[in-house]
Amino acid sequence: MDSHSILTFTLVAAIAIASPGPATLMAINNSLAHGQRSAIWSSLGNASGLFCLSAAAMLGLGALLASSEWLFNAVKILGAGYLFYLGLKQLFKKGPMLPDGIADDVSKSRPTRTKLYKSAFLTAVTNPKATMFFTALFPQFIDQGATLLPQFLILTSIFMALSVTSLSLYAALASRAKGVLTRPALSRWVSRVVGTTFIGFGTAILTMRRQTV
Repeated sequence: MDSHSILTFTLVAAIAIASPGPATLMAINNSLAHGQRSAIWSSLGNASGLFCLSAAAMLGLGALLASSEWLFNAVKILGAGYLFYLGLKQLFKKGPMLPDGIADDVSKSRPTRTKLYKSAFLTAVTNPKATMFFTALFPQFIDQGATLLPQFLILTSIFMALSVTSLSLYAALASRAKGVLTRPALSRWVSRVVGTTFIGFGTAILTMRRQTV
C-alpha cells in the first residue's frame, strides 16, 4: 500500500464521515444533554463499532451480508428498530433537554460511561449502510499482493481516528449552544427535531436495498 492510496482513502473517508448520520446526532445530543465530555464515550463506542464492522468486512462477512437477503434484512430491521427507539424516546421526553439549575452541573443526570459507550456501539454495528461502505470501499485500496493485516490496521485506524475527531468537533460545537437550551420551549423543540431525525435515519435504513456480489 503506497502513500497515494492512503491519502486517497483518507480523503474519501473524511468526506463520508463528515456527512451527518446517527452517530453524529447521538454525539450532539449527548453533548447538549450531558456535557461535552460525555460525547467522548459515545465517540469511542462508535469507533469500536466501526472497528468490528471493518473486521467483519475484511473477513468476508460484509460480502455475506450483501449476498444473503434474509441476513441483510435482519440487520436492517434491527438497526432501524434501534433508531426508532432512540427517536421515540426523544419525542416523548418530558421536560427541557438541559433544565435550569444544572446547566453547569450536568454530572448529576449524566448516564454512565458504559451506557454511553454501549448505545453508540449498538448504533454503529446495527447500521448495514456502514457495513456496505466498508465492503465496497476497502477492496479499492487493498493491495492483494501484500499482507492483509497491516493494511487492515492502517485503513481501519485512519477511519476510526477520523470518526472520533469528527464526532468530537460536532460535540464541541453543540456544547456552545448549551446555555440557550435551558429554555424549556426551545429544548422541547430540539428534542422533537432530534427524535424525528433519528426516525428519519431509521426509515432510510429500511428503504436500503441489498447490493449483490
